[in-house]
Amino acid sequence: MNRYNSKLNPVTAKHGVVATSEPSAAQAGLDILKKGGNAIDAAIATAAALTVCEPTSNGIGGDNFAIIWYKDKLIGMNSSGKSPALLSMDVLKSRGLTELPTFGFLPVTVPGVVKGWSELSKAYGKLSFKEVLAPAIKLAKEGYRASKTVVENWKKAKDIYDKKLTGDMFKSWQNTFGKVPNVGDIVVLKDHAKTLQEIADTHGASFYEGQIADQIEAFSIKHDGLIRKSDLTAHKVEWVKPVSTSYNGYDIYELPPNTQGIIGLMGLNIFENHQKKSCDSLDTYHYSIESIKQAFADGLNYIADPNYMNISVDDLLSKSYAKKRYDNIKDTAQKPICGHPKSSGTVYLATADQDGNMVSFIQSNYMGFGSGLVVPHTGIALQNRGHNFSMDEKSVNYIGPNKKTYHTIIPGFITKNKKPIGPFGVMGGFMQPQGHLQVISSLIDFNLNPQEALDRPRFQWVKDNTIFVEPDLDPLIIEGLKEKGHQVIIQPELGHFGRGQIIIKQEASYLVGTEKRCDGTICYY
Repeated sequence: MNRYNSKLNPVTAKHGVVATSEPSAAQAGLDILKKGGNAIDAAIATAAALTVCEPTSNGIGGDNFAIIWYKDKLIGMNSSGKSPALLSMDVLKSRGLTELPTFGFLPVTVPGVVKGWSELSKAYGKLSFKEVLAPAIKLAKEGYRASKTVVENWKKAKDIYDKKLTGDMFKSWQNTFGKVPNVGDIVVLKDHAKTLQEIADTHGASFYEGQIADQIEAFSIKHDGLIRKSDLTAHKVEWVKPVSTSYNGYDIYELPPNTQGIIGLMGLNIFENHQKKSCDSLDTYHYSIESIKQAFADGLNYIADPNYMNISVDDLLSKSYAKKRYDNIKDTAQKPICGHPKSSGTVYLATADQDGNMVSFIQSNYMGFGSGLVVPHTGIALQNRGHNFSMDEKSVNYIGPNKKTYHTIIPGFITKNKKPIGPFGVMGGFMQPQGHLQVISSLIDFNLNPQEALDRPRFQWVKDNTIFVEPDLDPLIIEGLKEKGHQVIIQPELGHFGRGQIIIKQEASYLVGTEKRCDGTICYY
């Protein structure tokens, strides 16, 4: 069942549900649920299908993260990859670089997507890995209908890549994705299908230590890249404990660094101090903007590979520190400045099954198609997540070998009194913690249902006092924000405001909302 228009009532699902941004992928997940799979199987099937049906946002060559509610326990998965062992500042200097490039091999980090699927399936799935990947393989081999949002993003990427990507190493991207489909066209990705089949047959082993790994290494060596088969073989999924903060009687969970999830929690901690009167008031928008700005000021300064951070997550999530940050907020817009806690961007999906298991899952190549590189004859678009490394040696996110970078993609989950409420997420680069704060406040502070919370007009803080707002935001609020010193840009391109899904568990059913800003889809039974 599809949901595209604004102000719709949420869907009620009695048995199982999949909510995501692309119709064919949502249906793939539902098919797995109906076949006897659980929410974890459905999440993997949907994620694999999204690499086929929404290649503009994610792919086999990206990373993924998940928060899983399984048999009354909350589990976190981080399958983000590290930088190649050969990457160093000396290498960049030897190539005459003063900043990390956006495209090409240098920003490529180890892809974690396949290992994430494989390990989730081994640990918590019911069906075989081959069964779970079968729908995605079929979609790639036989074709799927291109949806509106995918086509729009594909055209934008094509325009950029035609200008930016020159040289032999980018020819494979043009051969694979260079022809932009029209809405409704059947898209077939035979190389992608072949690769997914090999991943299914080897339970992902080929990607990290077999034939696919050999192909990635050969492509890298040919074009003076740094990633090697040994980097792929060394990749491991991290099972992590989700971090949380209490917010007006609920516990909001995110994954710990290297993700930016704690920025959403820090923003909520600050915003919780404010007495809110209405969800559609100037006061609410101003204070939520100022709260997330302060959270970002700290997060961008402190978040990195946790092995290199010089401050604890507990310090960053301190309620007393949040109160100090709240007290810094004025009635006018302020440029964000990093504080001192111590005294001294993607696709998102949510699934749930009839046994109460739920998954909050996010997956990305970063910046659309990623690095602009497609491994020849595989369909694998490699991510460019390394672009987020800093070349400032004083930064905790300083570039180096075998290191995870600051990561934008974050899944979320809500509980209350140690009981599951459900998964939520808003994808979209640095918009994600901002989207999390906005939908959580809408759900909890103003008692909006999932669809209303997702439909509510959003803002995105960009930098300093500059913010984007959606065209449907009340003009009086827009003028009020300007009077308070916010540099407001009405942004007609809705892709700037993220794409979200929310599932809320009720006594005998699930209440579900999907995104109006894309081809948001809910499939359920």
